[in-house]
Amino acid sequence: MIVRPHLHWFRMLLAWRGSVLPQLLPRLFLVLCVSIIAVAAHDHIIKFTVNLSTVPFSLIGIALAVFLGFRNSASYDRYWEGRKLWGQLLNESRSLTREALTLTTGGDDSRKRARELVNLLCALPHALRHQLRQSDPRDDLANHLPPALLDRVMASRFRPATLLVCASEWVRNEARQGRLDGWAVLAFERNLNGLSDVIGGCERIASTPLPFAYTVMIHRTVYFFCATLPFGLVESIGPLTPIFAVFVAYAFMAHEAIASQIEDPFGTEDNDLALTAMSTQIEAALHDLLGDSTTLPVRAAEDFIID
Repeated sequence: MIVRPHLHWFRMLLAWRGSVLPQLLPRLFLVLCVSIIAVAAHDHIIKFTVNLSTVPFSLIGIALAVFLGFRNSASYDRYWEGRKLWGQLLNESRSLTREALTLTTGGDDSRKRARELVNLLCALPHALRHQLRQSDPRDDLANHLPPALLDRVMASRFRPATLLVCASEWVRNEARQGRLDGWAVLAFERNLNGLSDVIGGCERIASTPLPFAYTVMIHRTVYFFCATLPFGLVESIGPLTPIFAVFVAYAFMAHEAIASQIEDPFGTEDNDLALTAMSTQIEAALHDLLGDSTTLPVRAAEDFIID
């Protein structure tokens, strides 16, 4: 994801990185070529002429705008839910860290034992991120887990769930040693169940895309509409047809492209969630509760983050 500061209204018009315009340029160029052909045909520069009425394009355009609105709403719902789930991941991890620091008893080494749980919680967002992106988490997990535990986690298929099992084993061991009472165990289990809900919610979003038939229908309609629009405009606006046809095509194609990107909010495209930055922030937040120094980079007003 590209995270940028708020830009001046004029600079926003010229923004390039983080927009979908670069990937749309070849398609818009094709619409421009079709528009030039439509103008040439209308002015009898070439032998065939195709002049269409604007009425069907007005009706189709309104219907297409409604369909694109539903498509964008469905995709943004998935994006927004993914964002809320990762926010819940931060909250539940903070609660577990706080409980490990305040609810356990047993002397001066309680903070050391709490650090064992914190290391598991710091590894969890990295493991979840890599599972959602289908990448190798070994390097990130090795920074938080001892070798034996790292091998156990890497041997499993669903590594975030395995880390939750390890966290539950930590709670069980603390309870068996008499350092946690029954009420404290219930508090830990409630937050661990919350983490399990987060993992399951993210897996549900990643494994259930929008119906393909619905997506391809809108995709075909958008491109058919944009390809034939110049022949409907040329009778009324003549030489200005390429300008308006390309502008309308950009509006429709950009909406369809953005919806396609955020449909899978856990990917690595420009408008997906910044999971790497979120994982680092969760890790820093937990170490801050332990009293460790954190080294999150400070972003200047003109900087942007590529995740």
